[in-house]
Amino acid sequence: MSLSPSLHVPLIDNKAVYFISDVHLGLSYKKYSSKKREQLLIDWLNKVENKTSAIFILGDLFDFWFEYKTVVPKGFVRLLGKLASLSDKGIPLYFFIGNHDLWMKDYFTQELGIPVFHEPQYVNIGKKYFLLGHGDGLGPSDNGYKFMKGIFKNPFFQRAFQSLHPDLGITLGAYLSERKKNKSGKLDFKFKNEDQEWLVQYAKSVLNKNPETKYDFFVFGHRHLPMQVKLNDNNATYINLGEWVTQFTYACFDGQELQLLEHPTDTQVAPVQEYIKRYENF
Repeated sequence: MSLSPSLHVPLIDNKAVYFISDVHLGLSYKKYSSKKREQLLIDWLNKVENKTSAIFILGDLFDFWFEYKTVVPKGFVRLLGKLASLSDKGIPLYFFIGNHDLWMKDYFTQELGIPVFHEPQYVNIGKKYFLLGHGDGLGPSDNGYKFMKGIFKNPFFQRAFQSLHPDLGITLGAYLSERKKNKSGKLDFKFKNEDQEWLVQYAKSVLNKNPETKYDFFVFGHRHLPMQVKLNDNNATYINLGEWVTQFTYACFDGQELQLLEHPTDTQVAPVQEYIKRYENF
């Protein structure tokens, strides 16, 4: 039985659709402060504003995010203002939560007019079909994280955290998030063989379980490593978007091709094996 897309996004006047993920605002990493990366992201949004049909943000826009009933984390006002401006101009934006902003609720929807998705979505864009999501907790292995994610999504645990004063809760959450990133960030840049890349395995399992459903692209973030992997003889392709912590990569879909590019040069990203070498000297 063929699945039906949950979202249809038309291509308007041959304008492109753009995808980004893993900006981790709030995290300062080596030579790139959070504020500097926020400005780079705004510069990119200004650049694509007049040539986009839609923009997809596939999670971890923030390094930590928690919504109290009347409080959200301090900062990011320039970016939030820019997103509000784009939304007010009628440019469709879509937000998929990641593992660092999984406590996103209705702030983006009510204040910015941006729909928020908590699970991967099967999406039709132009004449192509995408499976979109952040990528955390998908595929085989990583059982420890899947267990912890279940706890974090538990309403009781969320209410317990919400009982903390925002000054304490947000400070504690940001500290733990940054500590985890500094401890494990290097691991994100190690490419495994395709048969060991768990998001590749997840995409192949979806194809096998839904042979009658058309998939052209599987687009995820979370891995922090831009890559493009052909999945089958029908040219279904897995794309990982990379990150905006050190390298600033994104994807652009023109109706036919989905390309990985780098801001600010807009050059195409090198194959993953060559790309990794750049991290060795970072």
